[in-house]
Amino acid sequence: MARVVFLLVPQLHLLDLAGPAQVFSTAADLGYDYRLHYVADQPRVPTVQGVPLHAEQGWPELTPADLLVVPGWRVAAHPGGAAVRPPDLTRLAAHHAAGGTVASICAGAYALGRAGLLDGRRCTSHHDVQDDLARRHPRATVVRDVLYVVDDRVVTSAGIASGIDVALHLVATRHGPRVAARIARSLVVYARRNGHEPQASAMLRHRSHLSDAVHRIQDLIDERFVDPLPLTELAGAGGVSVRTLTRVFRQATGLTPLRYQQLLRVERAEHLIGHGTTVEAAARAVGFADARMLRRLRNRTGHPAPANGGDHGLAA
Repeated sequence: MARVVFLLVPQLHLLDLAGPAQVFSTAADLGYDYRLHYVADQPRVPTVQGVPLHAEQGWPELTPADLLVVPGWRVAAHPGGAAVRPPDLTRLAAHHAAGGTVASICAGAYALGRAGLLDGRRCTSHHDVQDDLARRHPRATVVRDVLYVVDDRVVTSAGIASGIDVALHLVATRHGPRVAARIARSLVVYARRNGHEPQASAMLRHRSHLSDAVHRIQDLIDERFVDPLPLTELAGAGGVSVRTLTRVFRQATGLTPLRYQQLLRVERAEHLIGHGTTVEAAARAVGFADARMLRRLRNRTGHPAPANGGDHGLAA
């Protein structure tokens, strides 16, 4: 079981809270054991939108597997996050020090800054408050024009709808991109990237379409991307003919099925290499016969997808 604890501040924005809460609630509906808690220093928390919220006044016992989230509030009501009490700031810092993850939505970054968690780290917030955040916390590096930033278990986001993006990222980190993509589909949202950085995996980046047929094909590739996959099997999963498979897949994703599979393999290999696996071992672990193809694809990252009309299946 993992707890997601939302620290509620008076005059918070509903969507800053509701977006991430919906993501983790949907994860729980899918069988992942999340328990959501809403804590504050008062039982009734007013919101900017006028809907009062009920909160717990006692904190649950936390473990490193738990997540603390600070939704944003109307900045004019609490400049610099002044409404966040020192005991709550201590809890934020202590949870991170114990190995836990702390996240903020929009102006919630002020609370992380006051807790000392932004010092020496990259962070972001809503574009309206970035200058003030940088002024108040000069030891932080405020990154502009991105949806969210992850730096050593300190996660900050631009706010409002980007809270959904950062929550999907956290789910993908814990349970894999396929689960996050399934939740994104359930919410009927586009799973976006973080500005110029590939904060979301290929599974999420290329799910920003509404083609059920192509989503079903991607589900199969996501599950078995290390295996050779006959085009007839992919076409059957999507309920389309082999003749139209590549066309509909490219229309929805901008890629061929083969290129999509290759991206998944390369990203998984990069993860393994980053954790000490040799290039040769990583290549074999993701389905390549040897490291030569992996090296070529790593050099080609970001290049246009090749045509695969002559292929009989997906196998690199």
